[in-house]
Amino acid sequence: MTVADVERGLALCAAGAWLDAHRALSSADGSVPLRGTDLEQLATAAYMLGRLEEYVDAMERAHRLHLDGGDTRAAARCAFWTGMQLLLAGEPGRGTGWIGRAQRLVEAETDPCVEQGYLRLPTAFRCQSEGDYATGETVAGEAAATAQQFGDRDLFALALYAQGHMLVRAGRVVEGLALLDEAMVEVTTGEVSPIASGMVYCGVILGCRHAFEPRRAQEWTAALTRWCERQPDMVAFTGRCHVHRAELRQLEGAWADALEEARRAADRASRGNHRSAIAEAAYLQGEVHRLRGAFLEAEDAYRRASESGREPQPGSALLRLAQGDERAAVAAIRRVLAETTDPAERVAQLPACAEIMLAAGDVDAARGAADELDAVADGHEVGVLRTIAAQTRGAVELAAGEAEAALPRLRRALRVWEEMDAPYEAARARLRVGMGCRELGDREAAAREVEAACQAFQALGAAPDVARAEALAGRDERHGLTTRELEVLRLVAEGRTNRAIAGELVLSERTVERHITNTFAKLGVATRAAATAYAYEHRLL
Repeated sequence: MTVADVERGLALCAAGAWLDAHRALSSADGSVPLRGTDLEQLATAAYMLGRLEEYVDAMERAHRLHLDGGDTRAAARCAFWTGMQLLLAGEPGRGTGWIGRAQRLVEAETDPCVEQGYLRLPTAFRCQSEGDYATGETVAGEAAATAQQFGDRDLFALALYAQGHMLVRAGRVVEGLALLDEAMVEVTTGEVSPIASGMVYCGVILGCRHAFEPRRAQEWTAALTRWCERQPDMVAFTGRCHVHRAELRQLEGAWADALEEARRAADRASRGNHRSAIAEAAYLQGEVHRLRGAFLEAEDAYRRASESGREPQPGSALLRLAQGDERAAVAAIRRVLAETTDPAERVAQLPACAEIMLAAGDVDAARGAADELDAVADGHEVGVLRTIAAQTRGAVELAAGEAEAALPRLRRALRVWEEMDAPYEAARARLRVGMGCRELGDREAAAREVEAACQAFQALGAAPDVARAEALAGRDERHGLTTRELEVLRLVAEGRTNRAIAGELVLSERTVERHITNTFAKLGVATRAAATAYAYEHRLL
């Protein structure tokens, strides 16, 4: 191997041909003396291939070479990046140690340097994890100022993304999104290094999610996809890219595509051992399976998400509700809200909380969730959070007999979802509109809206929602019984006890008792024998 081979490896890195670059530089390593900057490029190639330990090893060696050569600032930067990647990989001990080493080297510098700005980023991210968004935004802003002073594009993009994220989480959504957009412009111009680019791409899209801004998320996900496709060897960041694509496919109603993207996300993330992306991919699979009525598959997916460190709520609670176990659903959503103090994180749980509480007949609790959601949504001038809040408030007002107040909110929500081409959310809003029309006595309009919602659910394959819409449309021949009540009736007819039925359907005995009581009331019978006779006579089984 010669110096020319090293130069070839560096050229391959610049072209994003990570596998060939890694091979070339690895082959040269040991044959010719690699400089610290060469080792940094070898580390980058290893990272982009999803090989974290190789990355750390090469960066440690580069750090030592820089130190031996008297370049303490370059050594500090190697220590910073090593620490950051270890922290992101869930290794706080080693990560904090390397950040501490970088800090010690920079503190020994007598003149201002750009590395001081880099070392503000761990503090900013720690503030974010602690919910101290005001301090985090200030610290990230200081890092951005340092980046501008020294003309460092990597630090500037990272600091803008961090600052924008803090503002979004603090409720200053318009300001935050402007900084996130600016960070993305830095990246898409190609002036930012590969690892920093990937971090900004994924971080900005995550910020759009927190801002409830699917249009921006769609735009930047398309940009991330193009970036990934230009680097076919790349493993790093591709798992998260497929997660974002799965989220958008789910919103668009392309549920089969969403499942496929989530499976790809899990596969790519597993290669790089990116646990957070693995967890998100599993949770997304659970969501789609739940909406399609594949409850066993949903159960398994939520379990895998939990095992990878992702709270499986509110999806798991909504699954329990769909299975007819309202008590378990209520307990789960109350538990997660009791544990969640960050307003930005609570927002993701509140619409499900209202839905579950309404199903359980607790209108006051549902109204409380809607009130909290409204309070947060009032600060959102963009995005769809206000639409979600309006739809939630409309559902609560319907349950409280306030259809006149509910209908305008629900119709506004329907228009927004239709404009966004979000068919499932639009169908849910339309179904509520139909219920409101029925409450106000306009049965013709109600039938029209419910029928349209039913057709939309059928096209999506949303089996549980189809059953509900058909029941509202009066098309079922089940005497008003829900799917769960029919299951319970079948087991009653077989002579099963309440305990046996609970075991068969994975419900509590109290829930079984309630289903039996409701079934008897709907059928107009008073005993199990009478219910059995009625069921056979009317061919309900």
